[in-house]
Amino acid sequence: MHILSSLWTTSLLLFCTLSISPVWALHESEAGVVDWQKTFIGVPRTDRPQIAPSFLRVKTKEDETTSLVISATERTLGAVNPVDGSIAWRYIFEPLDPILGYYKSGNIIATLSGAGGSVLRVFDSLEGSIIHEKRLHHSQNGQLYSQRSLGVNVAFGAPKTTGGGQKTKDLFVLTNGHTVYRIDGSSGDLIWSWSALEQTSLVILERLTVTDSTIYAIGIAKSYASYTLHVTALSSGTGELLTTQNIPSSIENGSDDFFALSPSTSEDPRLVWIEKGVVKFVGLTPKLTGKPQSLKGSTNTRIVDVGLLEYGLFVVRRADGSASVFKLNQNAIESIWDFVDSANSNKNSDSMYTGAVDKEGNPYVGRMYWSFALQAGVLHVFTPHLLGGKGLVAGYTFPFDTNNDGIIDHYTLDVVNPDGLQVLSRIVVTTTTGAVQLWLEDKVQWTREESLSTVALAEFVELPERKGIQSSIAEGENIIGRVLRHISDAQNFPRYFVGFIKRFATGSYASVSAAISHESGLYRDEFGFKKIIVAATEHGKIFGIDSSNGHVVWSKILGLGSVASVGGVIVPVKMFVVKTVSDGEVPQVVLLAARRGFDDTVNTVAYHINALTGKDEANNSPGKDILQGTVIFPGKPSEAYLLPSKAKTIILLDSTNNVHFYPRTDESIQVFGELAPSLRFSLQTSGRSLHGYQIVQDANDKNTFSTYQTWSLSVPNNELIGSIIRPTQGPIASLGKVLGDRTTLYKYLSPHLFAMTTVSKSSPNAVCSVYLVDGSKGSVIYHASVASTMGTCNIEAVLTENWLVYGYYDEDFAGSHQTKGYRIVSVEVYEGKGINDKTRSSELSSLSNKTLDVHFYERSFETNQPVAALAVTSTKFGMTTKDIIIATKKNQIQSIPRRLLDPRRPKTDPTAQQQEEMLIKYDPVVPADPRLVISHRYEVANVRKIITSPALLESTSLIFTYGLDLFGSRVTPSNTFDVLSESFNKAQLVLTIGGLTVAIIIAKPMVNRKKLKERWFQ
Repeated sequence: MHILSSLWTTSLLLFCTLSISPVWALHESEAGVVDWQKTFIGVPRTDRPQIAPSFLRVKTKEDETTSLVISATERTLGAVNPVDGSIAWRYIFEPLDPILGYYKSGNIIATLSGAGGSVLRVFDSLEGSIIHEKRLHHSQNGQLYSQRSLGVNVAFGAPKTTGGGQKTKDLFVLTNGHTVYRIDGSSGDLIWSWSALEQTSLVILERLTVTDSTIYAIGIAKSYASYTLHVTALSSGTGELLTTQNIPSSIENGSDDFFALSPSTSEDPRLVWIEKGVVKFVGLTPKLTGKPQSLKGSTNTRIVDVGLLEYGLFVVRRADGSASVFKLNQNAIESIWDFVDSANSNKNSDSMYTGAVDKEGNPYVGRMYWSFALQAGVLHVFTPHLLGGKGLVAGYTFPFDTNNDGIIDHYTLDVVNPDGLQVLSRIVVTTTTGAVQLWLEDKVQWTREESLSTVALAEFVELPERKGIQSSIAEGENIIGRVLRHISDAQNFPRYFVGFIKRFATGSYASVSAAISHESGLYRDEFGFKKIIVAATEHGKIFGIDSSNGHVVWSKILGLGSVASVGGVIVPVKMFVVKTVSDGEVPQVVLLAARRGFDDTVNTVAYHINALTGKDEANNSPGKDILQGTVIFPGKPSEAYLLPSKAKTIILLDSTNNVHFYPRTDESIQVFGELAPSLRFSLQTSGRSLHGYQIVQDANDKNTFSTYQTWSLSVPNNELIGSIIRPTQGPIASLGKVLGDRTTLYKYLSPHLFAMTTVSKSSPNAVCSVYLVDGSKGSVIYHASVASTMGTCNIEAVLTENWLVYGYYDEDFAGSHQTKGYRIVSVEVYEGKGINDKTRSSELSSLSNKTLDVHFYERSFETNQPVAALAVTSTKFGMTTKDIIIATKKNQIQSIPRRLLDPRRPKTDPTAQQQEEMLIKYDPVVPADPRLVISHRYEVANVRKIITSPALLESTSLIFTYGLDLFGSRVTPSNTFDVLSESFNKAQLVLTIGGLTVAIIIAKPMVNRKKLKERWFQ
């Protein structure tokens, strides 16, 4: 008996030890099955030629020529495979190191980034690897101009052969508008540098043009009413100043009004500019002795750099909108082609021009416009080298869909001349909605919805259940009809019965770790893993995304309504799920947005959307594709809430705190009037103040409501309010925590509790703060101050029930035995002054003094990962342990078990009672275990927010993160306790039960006969 007791004790301790170990969020077999990722480069910048998308031909290792589409944003540079639209490579820049421009030549791409172009990077254009990286000056010494691209440029020298026989090109780099460097193309070493003696804002160098002997730095000098061109000539070999002077000129639009034609490094370049409608040019020589010349015509309005300056080609636009191609021929610049019907017309949109070069080195000039008559895009490609140098134009139309993709904002061209006069072209277009498409002639080959990298708001929406097919009951059905109907309904019973026996015998039920079938359409699966994610982007487009695989189910453009004629932007503010499948209706969401017109008008607009199809549920959209919203009031909203009632009414407050409803119906007004006395809300009214308000119904007009201030909270003078963190919504399974000694800690569950972070105005000794505030009367429940990072505050926080978790970087510790690092702080707030002290915080009146009767537990943990975003798992009934989901700045998504962040973890070995609570000894370091990483092999970049949603299984929580990339997965914080393990041998169980049944059937008569004989012999 003693041995059995010892075995039992040992087994119990082993079970407790295993239970203390964290439950890992993802098994190896589930990687890539239960999760997904969508990678993006970002919506391309098209406002500057130096950063706009372009084609690039490169040589592969097999010496074959291939093409890439180079795309860039302020923080991302990448290459897209033009065959299928996949990302070949990408490089992500740091937030304080934005891209100012990229410059390509053959198999290399050079970038300048940071203030004034402080960092030069040279990439292998085929693989995206960094060949050289060099800091040219400290970012603090960078010059900041109104346009970031001003004062930076890269030019490539003539090819040279290295000692290893490889051909490279030296780089000539302009930074800060006054410094020129020559960088060795093979080693990345500095050969020479030159800086202007007068480094003032009056003269800004902007472009470099290189010849074999001279490099010309061309810029502008600010004069009284316009700009004057300024040229500096330097020796290419030594960097010696040859001469510098102003060119007699007067230009109005700065760098948009001039460029240099340089057909080869052995010829003298031509500086071209437009001045008062006249195109002028001057030859550039080392001594700058050339005299300006003028082209014929005085009605020109613009000269267009189409990327063919090395071929001496550019486009001139006239006042009537017409355009001509000009070319540098020896010492003269002359027009070689006029685009027919390019003048302004109400039949066509304004034309866009660009250039291309084929693999033989022949240049082309493209013109694109939208035809209102044909409702299609039109592309004309001018080919200068055909027909004996006379040139010809090939063109076609392509059916671009403006209702789904917006308006073409930019395009880049690629052309081949396979035979004779045949010219084939393909274009990559960037639209105003953030879509990037490749068109081969009139067929779209692929589309990348890059606006998904700018998701502003997202919500999970549950899908309806697929119901079995049932025959309808006819009105006045008699008994014969009923029997016939039942017979008809029973025709599928044999198949169902066979399937049931098969599933019962083999255990082939749906698996929680298996991929979800998508053959059933928009219906939920057995476990509720499949939902619709409705995501609104910053580029005026809203998407419905399948949560199980990340595929776009539908997409709609958000209409501009009354400001469509002048243009504008849609800024998403909040999104609410107003109808769910549990309401017995089609799932619906309402997106609240601020519609800003370019005429400075602002309106708050509501878009009422069917979550399954994207259809307009408010019937405001005459068409099927573009959604039109309902204008609620002029101005932008200060706050919006969804009423906690079946009416699903949205309450909005404008800038003057007037109350508005959506939808405004008699029912919503009545429901709101009943709830108004119990509603309290807080608003940030200034940088330092937070005010609480309550709503009162007008005594004379029951349809009118007003607000009045109930409290005010101001932070210290050296602080500014940073963010307000509302608690997560969901069921609360327990009101307290039972301890090992059977006492109870009661959770502080005030419905008005919220968290707030502040930033400090004083630098470099800035201090960041975290507050827990009771929103019913503005009382501070908890306050902590943390160190800033280089004078700035970057605190990420999440609040659920009575648990607050926040992360920050601590670079300065005052205490001993402490170091710099990333910190995660866990705080739990409980009622009363201690154990068993119950105040019923969820029911307390705002007038009660017991709202401040709280105590809390707090622990700080160190992690090696910088925190980018925080969230907490959510489940259907709230019974499952909550884990913290962390997005790190190292592009990983982690799930940290709550027991690792429990603030009640003892600093000594846990007692028997603490072991009953599953508490483990406090360790200030969160383990860097790769099994905590739920994104496993994926790199999820620049995450801005994480949202979670419960599945039908209580054990499972769905996760969706959005930022530059999208990522979806599901986690089981307490393991899958509500389903059988996949390794469970159900066949063996069935056979065992069957064998026992047979044994009972056989043994029962034998037992009965034995009992009967025993009675006879008694």
